[in-house]
Amino acid sequence: MDNLHIAATATSPEVDFRFDQHLLSLKGESYPENAAAFYAPIIGQLREYLASCEGVAITANVALAYFNSSSTKMLFSIFDALDRSVQSGNTVQMNWYHDEEDETIFEFGEELQADFKAIDFTDHPVSTQ
Repeated sequence: MDNLHIAATATSPEVDFRFDQHLLSLKGESYPENAAAFYAPIIGQLREYLASCEGVAITANVALAYFNSSSTKMLFSIFDALDRSVQSGNTVQMNWYHDEEDETIFEFGEELQADFKAIDFTDHPVSTQ
């Protein structure tokens, strides 16, 4: 399966899914005009990749400085796919990066951790100084 790379824009994150290395990264801000249209092909390729994995250790690095409510729904779809992947024999290490002073992003990470218990979350506060 080919890797997936989408460069960041002012309103959408960089997507760097290196399927050959089992490394998935989202970085930047996410408030595209149509989040469903932006994320649908990404989620489709992710699900296709995950369906081909068995007993694989997957690392996901998420460093989103901001995301709107429609992006939140799409992010839940991504995390749901990863959570289901663990239930079918893979492991997922989620590195959640956020500004150490950004309570909203921190709390969203905690919510994800509570909702998707099969994923191994690690919180990474980042200093902006």
